Amino acid sequence: MGVNAASVLNRLLQKNTQRTKTPPTNSIAITNSIKAHLKSGSLKKAVSVLFASPVPVPFYIYARLFKICSSTPAIVEARKVESHLVTFHPQPPIFLLNRAIEAYGKCGCLEDARELFEEMPQRDGGSWNAIITAFSQGDFAEKAVGMFSRMNKLGVVANEITFASVLGSCSVILSLFLSRQVHGLIVKYGLCWNVILGSSLVDVYGKCRIIGDARRMFDEIPNPNSVSWNVIVRRYLEMGDEREAIAMFFKMVEANVRQLNFTFSNALIACSSISALNEGYQIHDVVIKVGFEEDTVVTNSLINMYAKCGGLEDARRLFDQPGLKNMISWTSIMSGYATSGRTAEARELFNKMPERSVVSWNAMLAGYVKFLLWEEALDFVFWMRKTTKDIDHVTLSLILNVCAGSSDVELGKQVHGFVYRHGWFSDQFVSNGLLDMYGKCRSFRYSRAWFFEMGRLRDRVSWNALISSYARHHQSEEAMEIFREMLWETTPSEFTFGTLLAACANIFTLKQGKQIHGYMIRNGYEIDLVIRGALVDMYSKCRCLEYALKVFKEAVSRDVILWNSMLLGCAHNGRGADVLELFGLMQKEGIKADHVTFQGILLACIGEGFVDHGRQYFNSMSDMFCIIPRLEHYECMIELFSRYGVIDELEDFIKRMPFDPTVEMLTRIFDACREHEHSRLGEWAAQHLNEFKPLTPFRFETLSEPDLGKL
Repeated sequence: MGVNAASVLNRLLQKNTQRTKTPPTNSIAITNSIKAHLKSGSLKKAVSVLFASPVPVPFYIYARLFKICSSTPAIVEARKVESHLVTFHPQPPIFLLNRAIEAYGKCGCLEDARELFEEMPQRDGGSWNAIITAFSQGDFAEKAVGMFSRMNKLGVVANEITFASVLGSCSVILSLFLSRQVHGLIVKYGLCWNVILGSSLVDVYGKCRIIGDARRMFDEIPNPNSVSWNVIVRRYLEMGDEREAIAMFFKMVEANVRQLNFTFSNALIACSSISALNEGYQIHDVVIKVGFEEDTVVTNSLINMYAKCGGLEDARRLFDQPGLKNMISWTSIMSGYATSGRTAEARELFNKMPERSVVSWNAMLAGYVKFLLWEEALDFVFWMRKTTKDIDHVTLSLILNVCAGSSDVELGKQVHGFVYRHGWFSDQFVSNGLLDMYGKCRSFRYSRAWFFEMGRLRDRVSWNALISSYARHHQSEEAMEIFREMLWETTPSEFTFGTLLAACANIFTLKQGKQIHGYMIRNGYEIDLVIRGALVDMYSKCRCLEYALKVFKEAVSRDVILWNSMLLGCAHNGRGADVLELFGLMQKEGIKADHVTFQGILLACIGEGFVDHGRQYFNSMSDMFCIIPRLEHYECMIELFSRYGVIDELEDFIKRMPFDPTVEMLTRIFDACREHEHSRLGEWAAQHLNEFKPLTPFRFETLSEPDLGKL
């Protein structure tokens, strides 16, 4: 059998190669021991065996250990694995070093990850991806972006994971410019089809508040998945476009894509924000259909939605279901009762809560504050301070509201001391709350002192609070002076102008009112419905009705408040006939009248002497407009009948009133009866007035007699 030298040498070489690749017996035993420990779930023992080993183990063991260290996470074990690897392999494979970087990143040891990355003699795309992902997931977005720029300059081609990490970092630092550059690279490398990258682009554009680009990017995704839909719904919600967020949710349902629990939650939050109860019912139907009714996140969102949209009974039915209660659901249902005025029931629920958070305490206190229940609020605050140490800036602001509402400046000063002692004075929200409290309590000296002490913390809200405190207490000249000071430091907001225009109306300063109007026009401020109403009110009270009508006419849309401002303006300027004409136009535009509308109409009838019209409009309030007349409407009718001598009808009107006449009403009736010599009703009025004021008795006598009646 002829065997040449070449074949013998080849066989010998092959045997030698195989022999060198076969691990020694003790290495196999060590490997098996590591596997056994890993199988039993003991990572620490497995790494201890490795670290004590005098020989290397197969590369896949290192890879497996790095992976488990990442998921645990276990930084000490990761360091031991890397140490053993580089000890026995001076030039370890790149993929193993990449796994080590990933492990350090997952364990939060970014400095270790960076040092290992910089020390690598060679790197591949996976190395860059590992370090960028580590920085991105470790909340070091700027470093992740910096690494990506460095990678791009070196000409290393990124993959989908790298791009996703970088876009995530761009969304954190809101870098729109870099996001567009990354988008360009994604297009260049033909990765637009990737649903993960598409969703990341939707997310970053939405967070950068470029919702148009976010929507266009979403529409370009071939088959958006659950995450994609959740992102677009969330971004619309954050932009304040709740209706579009709800619309996108229902488009997702139509597309037959299964919703995530957070998608339901976002859509229900949108319903809560705009009181869209009907849409909330429909979303609840979808919840039941897809089997999410036992998901805690979804159930809590449903309870919150029903509570905020006025469906308290539906919220309570969900809350009472067994096994679904937690602190969030307790807080939601309790807050629903508190903010709807059912504070006694809210307090009962609050007292039964198995555990409470600062949000729970704030929700209960907010209910008392909203309905001006100052005594209950004060008692609650004192109990809260004895019971819990949980407090945040919202709690302090609510307590300051209680101090302002109850005009308890001494308690407000105590809160101020607490703010100083516990370091809350640097919180802008709390500082502005203190400023507002002092202003509402008429403590202008303290208000001014704190305002100047705020220093750099001052913002437009601070200036507005100071201006409002003076304007609210009819110190309009001081308010205007503060506004002039404000212009040196910051730009005013629409709220500032609303307050100033009200101040001008109070002191009838047409010149300053015109200056404010001109300032707004010159500087491009939006004249919204609130400001337009304030302008109409100011011009009307300053006897410049032509300007008021011009501002009113220029409105693109008019609500009932703006109509009422114009009606009252005409009524107070003696243009009663114009009021009735404007009311006809208001009805043609489909604006529903309210009690203020009819007050303006009745004042117009008084001014013009339209007794019949006044009677008809008063009766139509309840008959046609379902508005229950208030005290001011009855006062207007008494004034109308009294001024124009319709005493018999006045007498009949008083008898049909659902309540006893007030002292002011009786006095007006008494004076009218003396003027028109109607003794029966006049004596009746005098008798009732004497019951109210026995020390200054009234005696009815007509004006034609020598002795005038009131003694």
